[in-house]
Amino acid sequence: MIIVGMGNPGEKFKNTRHNAGFTAIDFFAQKNNFPDFELSKKYASLISEKNNVILAKPQTFMNESGLAVKKIVSNVKGQMSDVVIVHDDIDLPIGKLKIAQDSGSGGHKGVNSIIEILGTKDFIRFKIGICPEKGKPKSVETFVIKKFTNEEQEMINSAIAKTAEALDFFIKNGLEKTMNAYN
Repeated sequence: MIIVGMGNPGEKFKNTRHNAGFTAIDFFAQKNNFPDFELSKKYASLISEKNNVILAKPQTFMNESGLAVKKIVSNVKGQMSDVVIVHDDIDLPIGKLKIAQDSGSGGHKGVNSIIEILGTKDFIRFKIGICPEKGKPKSVETFVIKKFTNEEQEMINSAIAKTAEALDFFIKNGLEKTMNAYN
């Protein structure tokens, strides 16, 4: 199984809304005692592996995430149906988790890159809501690369913990039971 946390590389983007996927994967890895992430040029990602689960944080920018995901899937000879993508979602209220499979990008450019480059949308998505309570901002591109407010940070921390819990549940119980339990 391959679990990919989406985000932009570099300190500048650490703890921004668009990096919710990175944050969730980091939390999951720490909670489950995965080894430290190491840069793999072959995968164009930071990688941690344990018990047949590969955690990946692409080191391409978000809009080119498909390049890294393709390298990972090709090199481990996996199927896209074995891939879980964890990412932010501006169309979900902040703190909400939604699990989906075989759906479109919803305007998320990183997810769109994966769909276009791999030629399929047949993968599982754990979507973490980042839309503020006051509604979707006019400039989404600017909004997603900003850090959370203190109030939002509390809500996102709860969502990150729930995402890690749902990933654990998914690994043990499969997609259908996980969707029933967490959607």
